[in-house]
Amino acid sequence: MTDTVRVGVIGAGRMGQRHCRVLSNLRWTELHGIYDQDQSIGRQVAARFDARPYERLDELLDDVEAVVVASPTPFHFEQAMLCLQRGRHVLIEKPIAQTLDQGEALARAADGCGRVVQVGHVERYNPAYLELKNVLEQARPLAINLRRLSPFEGSNTDVDVVLDLMIHDINLVLDLVGARPDAVGAYGLRADSGTLDHVAAQMWFANGPLVSLTASRLTEQKIRSIEVTARDGYVECDLLGRSILVHRSTIGEYQNHNHRGFKYRQESVVERIFVPNSESLMLELQCFVACIVQGKAPEVTARDGLDALRWATRIREAAQARCVDAGPWCAAVAESCPEAVAAPSAG
Repeated sequence: MTDTVRVGVIGAGRMGQRHCRVLSNLRWTELHGIYDQDQSIGRQVAARFDARPYERLDELLDDVEAVVVASPTPFHFEQAMLCLQRGRHVLIEKPIAQTLDQGEALARAADGCGRVVQVGHVERYNPAYLELKNVLEQARPLAINLRRLSPFEGSNTDVDVVLDLMIHDINLVLDLVGARPDAVGAYGLRADSGTLDHVAAQMWFANGPLVSLTASRLTEQKIRSIEVTARDGYVECDLLGRSILVHRSTIGEYQNHNHRGFKYRQESVVERIFVPNSESLMLELQCFVACIVQGKAPEVTARDGLDALRWATRIREAAQARCVDAGPWCAAVAESCPEAVAAPSAG
């Protein structure tokens, strides 16, 4: 590649600043400008990364070839559509939009725009996930269990836990299985945010595998894991710790030791797969810029983002229909039986 792509970032929040950091150090890329509705934050972030702050979005679009939309989810549709109408390449942070109608409109616009439109499902570029796909290339998964757990602090509170966390794993499942599920089901729990904070979901595929997903922002421990059960082994993938363990089937046999009887012997093989030490966001943005320069389709298209949103929407609806309101329930228990709360049973 010999061309330099001038890129702007919309949204200077936590995720937008991560994009700015990577873009400012990315080859063949110039982080040209930053726009945020809070102009003081936009100026601060622009100064940190030696970029130009913009007070108007249309002025930023005049000066760049590509844009990263890292604003809060409710703004994705309007801002990304404006970028496409102005003929700019766009990377839209996940989810692609807040509603299914908006996502479908963006996907239609992306289909005929002749520009690179990529959705920021960054876990698709996680080195551990890429190696997991290599491990499973010749295997047939029977069951997949995905867990994405976080403390509430630091969560994206403009959406519920399905659009904040679980949508990552929905996209991974669709990519791993290579098919759409025949049905989904879910249960949910509301705590302090007034929306879904903990969801357990299932996805059924006619020819397998059986998929279970758990997303929570109520845990103290941060977990990002994928566990795969196959006929010839069991695979543990830690997306956060970047590790993969493959547990092979055990072999049992009896051995004769000097005619003194048989001794039972069992062997179990555990393989530790090498995972490269690369940053997922760096790989994602490298892909975005390379697709622009080389005229290629991105790994995660607008249609991929729409599919993830479509199944996330169905899971949200199922979870909302079977949802426990933990806050009021705990308050009701405390009021009706205060001794049970003040002095819980030792058992």
